[in-house]
Amino acid sequence: MESSLILTLLTDDLLLKIISLLNDDFDRKSFRSTCKVFHRVDSLHRTHLRLLRPEFLSTLVVKFPCLNSVDLSACPRIDDGTIPFLLSSIHSVSPSWAAKIRRLNLSRCSGLRFPGLQMIVSFFVNLESVDVSYCCGFGDREAAVLSCLAGLRELNLDKCLYVTDVGLAKIVVGCPKLENLSLKWCFEVTDIGVELLSKKCSDLKRLDISYLKVTSESLLAVGRMERLEVLAMVGCSLVNDIGLHYLGKGCPSLQVLDISRCDKLSSSALVSVIKAHSGLLQLHASYSFFDIPVTFLHQFKDLKKLRTLRIDGARVSDSSFQIISVNCKALVEIGMGKCGGVSDTGIIQLVSGCVNLKVFNLTCCSDLTDSSIRAIAESCQDLSCLKLECCNLLSQKSLEYLGSHCVLLEEIDLTDCFGINDIGIRYLSKCSELVCLKLGLCANISNKGLSYIASNCPKIQELDLYRCPGISDDGLASLSVGCRKLRKLILSYCSAVTDRGMEHLGCLEQLSDLELRGLPNVTGTGLRAIAAGCRRLAESSLLLEPVVCGAMWKSRNGWSGTVGTTVCTEIEGKRQHVALIAAIRGVRSDVLDGGW
Repeated sequence: MESSLILTLLTDDLLLKIISLLNDDFDRKSFRSTCKVFHRVDSLHRTHLRLLRPEFLSTLVVKFPCLNSVDLSACPRIDDGTIPFLLSSIHSVSPSWAAKIRRLNLSRCSGLRFPGLQMIVSFFVNLESVDVSYCCGFGDREAAVLSCLAGLRELNLDKCLYVTDVGLAKIVVGCPKLENLSLKWCFEVTDIGVELLSKKCSDLKRLDISYLKVTSESLLAVGRMERLEVLAMVGCSLVNDIGLHYLGKGCPSLQVLDISRCDKLSSSALVSVIKAHSGLLQLHASYSFFDIPVTFLHQFKDLKKLRTLRIDGARVSDSSFQIISVNCKALVEIGMGKCGGVSDTGIIQLVSGCVNLKVFNLTCCSDLTDSSIRAIAESCQDLSCLKLECCNLLSQKSLEYLGSHCVLLEEIDLTDCFGINDIGIRYLSKCSELVCLKLGLCANISNKGLSYIASNCPKIQELDLYRCPGISDDGLASLSVGCRKLRKLILSYCSAVTDRGMEHLGCLEQLSDLELRGLPNVTGTGLRAIAAGCRRLAESSLLLEPVVCGAMWKSRNGWSGTVGTTVCTEIEGKRQHVALIAAIRGVRSDVLDGGW
């Protein structure tokens, strides 16, 4: 049967169903590149667009008529001067397109100020979601512009350093339909702004006031928000127990509370919140309490729906685990990184009751042995993420248990677990769903271990091999064949890697983040191979460090002609926008024959 006849059997509805099942960006790209029919259907289905160069937007609005979301956060060159040309070119090809846009991401567009933002808001009049986070120069004038968006429901102002209570007042008055507001690191916002917010935005469901200089008076105002479901107040160092008591008397819809790094709070005050909010789904209290009293944990008997609990940094006991196991059987995530008192006995008791755990953070719980991992693997077989950094007593047996029982495991952190070796990696490679694997400082891992991963874990996207001296070019050759979806790779101080290894990495088309510190055997030839093959590095960075540049001192011939310029030229030749970061501290610019 001819291919054209097959395509006639696939209706647009069927093709749209197929597209909806493709979660990976690379798979979607392959789909739309197959033929004109697939490309047309994908164009009709696409609703979101992330741009690297804004000048192409006017062309793309015609190709993708159903767009309702535009992300310009990767376009740092956008400023007040470019906005008029951009908007006029869009209007000339599709006058009605702007009215369809509901979401706009301008995060990190630091060149934008009042004039440019005013033009954007006047052009995209129906915006419901705007992200201007990390536009550090934004202040009250820019906030006043955003207040013109009466239909705005979601606004991210993270690190807009010059927004004060005055600017926030303009927003809450002009945008009464706000449901999601993030004010993280807006240091000039005080209790006055939060008070007005609580009065004007009655529909607010999510609020982030992390790191603000607010006091307990703000929580009195927050308590009056009857529809608030999520409250994040990380690092609010001026809030004390009185604030938690205010919160306990209000916020009847509260489901998620994050009080991490609030050092003036006590666990006894948190009890008032727990008693009044039995419907809590998530409780984040990392690095807020020195210890977790048993009397406090007994209050968890009312939190039957609690799914996430993070108490990183606190001291616990075996009895603590027993109480959590009995009272919190619905838990799917628990964070105990850097908790003192974590033992094999406690972990065994915990997982005997919390069998639904999917995410488990045990970072720096250095007293744990293979017995704990065996209990976790046998009880929590739906586990998807396990963090074991600096658990130095673990051996290959732990990975054998995980490989046998936790076949759904997607992420595991084994950084600085020096008991892990190639045999353990062979067991772990049975977890074929692995997406993220961290093996930094695991000195007993060699190319053989990488070959097991490459053979059995094709979905790997992130791999950390920091200071793994046993890794060389042959290991990278295995990765280039078996791990074609690799996006992030850390090879710093894997000193056996040479230019030949870089040539193998050049085959990884999806690689977007590469760290190559301390590789004295890599020269300009290797970097050119990466630039020619890894076109997606344009979306991220290539990070080099001083030891690499030591090779420049030893053999200038190998690095002549300014390697940095060569790399940029190669990538720009593929019409990509490159963000090449070269951290070459201590090397004079005149040594680089023109610099980077």
